[in-house]
Amino acid sequence: MTYCVGLNLKHGLIFMSDTRTNAGLDNISVFRKMHSWEIPGERVITLLTAGNLATTQAVISLLEERNKSADERIPYLLQAPSTFQAAQIVADTLREVIARQAETGQKADSTFNATIILGGQIKGGAPRLFLIYPEGNFIEAGNDTPFFQIGETKYGRPILVRAYDPDMSVEDAIKLLTVSFDSTVKANLSVSPPFDIQIIEKDSYRLGRSWRMEADDPYYTTVSQNWGEALKAALESLPAFHFD
Repeated sequence: MTYCVGLNLKHGLIFMSDTRTNAGLDNISVFRKMHSWEIPGERVITLLTAGNLATTQAVISLLEERNKSADERIPYLLQAPSTFQAAQIVADTLREVIARQAETGQKADSTFNATIILGGQIKGGAPRLFLIYPEGNFIEAGNDTPFFQIGETKYGRPILVRAYDPDMSVEDAIKLLTVSFDSTVKANLSVSPPFDIQIIEKDSYRLGRSWRMEADDPYYTTVSQNWGEALKAALESLPAFHFD
């Protein structure tokens, strides 16, 4: 399974994804689910993928090939005039791949569906964040929905809903995401480190800091331990329940 999050802050965009894929308890692999493109000073785009691995890899490969194409009739990410149209290109590509696999692929127990988070900024526009569905339609993050999750979303959502603040610093956002991912890992074996993190600073038009957080990362292990202890302390501090 998968867990990916894209946060929209006043300072820019932050993305985090796990890397575990599994087809059973004895068939576990590590695959990157975060992919980025940039033309420094002009545009930057990041995708997070969840769902059927063959589908998501086919989508990324098609986007890569079309970025290198000399055929101006083929729309591609590095030519899109806005992030909205970039999202439309990705949505069309996803729908194309799913339709092709459904028509020609062998029957299988699992579907070919996938879901994608797209975020970035193209010169002349603000940073934007989109959630793209397998059907090829998509929605945009706004004030009411300032972040998107895909994959195993339910375990890490409560802390995001309670603690997210659009004015929070990048450092605090990383801390928030680390807690969200740790909560998901503790509740679901199909999500696991290492985690990929990408920062896109507002109006930089280039990829910011990115790194991979391993399971034994000192910061991750410290946050995991301290968060567990803080939850226990918070529970003990609540008023005791009495039947009368």
